Amino acid sequence: MLTAERRQFILEILNKDKKVLSSELSADLKVSEDTIRRDLRELAEAGLLQRVHGGALLKSPATASYADRQKQAPKEKEAIARAAAKLVRPRQVVILDGGTTTLQVARHLPLDLQATIVTNSPPIAIALAEHPQIEVVMLGGQLYKKALVNVGAATIEALGMIRADLCLLGVCSLHPEVGISVTNLDEAHVKRAMIQGAAEVVGLVTAQKLDTAATYVVESIQALTYLVTAATVPHEMLVAYKDLDITIIRDEVG
Repeated sequence: MLTAERRQFILEILNKDKKVLSSELSADLKVSEDTIRRDLRELAEAGLLQRVHGGALLKSPATASYADRQKQAPKEKEAIARAAAKLVRPRQVVILDGGTTTLQVARHLPLDLQATIVTNSPPIAIALAEHPQIEVVMLGGQLYKKALVNVGAATIEALGMIRADLCLLGVCSLHPEVGISVTNLDEAHVKRAMIQGAAEVVGLVTAQKLDTAATYVVESIQALTYLVTAATVPHEMLVAYKDLDITIIRDEVG
């Protein structure tokens, strides 16, 4: 088998099984594990998978620009946002993480809702500026332009002073074994501080982010109280998460 054929086989198995193990690939393809590790390394460098100890997982799709991500799965994100917005109760303090799905949550909050929204996202703060009864607390820091969120020591310090009722977390990657992960280290620290400052944590996850991994781990999957996704996500994709006692909430795509 040629190198290109072998690597295409690896990608096909990865897309089917959601993970590959170096030892199993070595046996199936009758090549050394060193050869498989080299294949995985070069496929990772090409942005086609995420290497982990002993093999590889699907790579996080959250590498596009904010503008491009706004165009991805808009109906699915709207369904997730509708379901997530219903979890916010009157007079709660809610941490609303940055992201294109969480921006939709801000747009779906009822106009009669009285609450305090804490966010590190300038687009979310602007979206809520005209809301008649929501108080907006904007977290400072350095703007991470790719994701349009504030990050850094100032952001984390401010989060350390807040005890929120709820955190609505934008999820870059979610995997039952790896946990919650992102592509930027500063953003990982901020998300961890958000989780630690909230009584309940809601992960907002589109289908393409399930069973994927990124470079920087935020927290284990047990950090989530709820996982909100769309009803179009196949049940079999959610079994591993249900087995970890995470409450799954699904809404129909309009």
